[in-house]
Amino acid sequence: MNRRAAIRRLLFIAGGTLLLPACYRQSGQATIELSNLEIDEEQENLLAELVETIIPSSDTSGGKELLLHLFVLKMVDDCHSPEDQKAFTAGLASFSTYVREQTGEDFMKLGVDKRVAFLASLQETENEEVKRFYAMTKRRTIQGYTNSKYVMTDLKKYELVPGRYNGYFKMA
Repeated sequence: MNRRAAIRRLLFIAGGTLLLPACYRQSGQATIELSNLEIDEEQENLLAELVETIIPSSDTSGGKELLLHLFVLKMVDDCHSPEDQKAFTAGLASFSTYVREQTGEDFMKLGVDKRVAFLASLQETENEEVKRFYAMTKRRTIQGYTNSKYVMTDLKKYELVPGRYNGYFKMA
């Protein structure tokens, strides 16, 4: 073995040991830097599952695949008032306990049908924290989806029923 090959392998090993901890994110912190919200990793994962339930993946990309939960967090962090931010974090914290009280299971462990049924039942709930949190999350999720690069570039444009007017159409 020559010296250059040994140094090259040593550098690969050193680089791998520096990058390996970044692959296993167990820090407990959110993925993105937030200035006004305090969100941990578990709450971010819960929000990702909630966004995936609102916009599920099928033949098109879903909410988790488009990272809409990060969009929701960033929009609430940057664009909402401090009162809305406090209501969002309080609602996110009480959402998991509310789900556990109503269904007996965590939201992450529920099946897709039960998740959809639970979210539909949130319209009639008396828990204002959860209702306000869900309304903000749903609004920002839909906004993020409709403004995403995927929707703007890849989805086909819908043309209304009568179609375009073509004044130069030749009759046979």
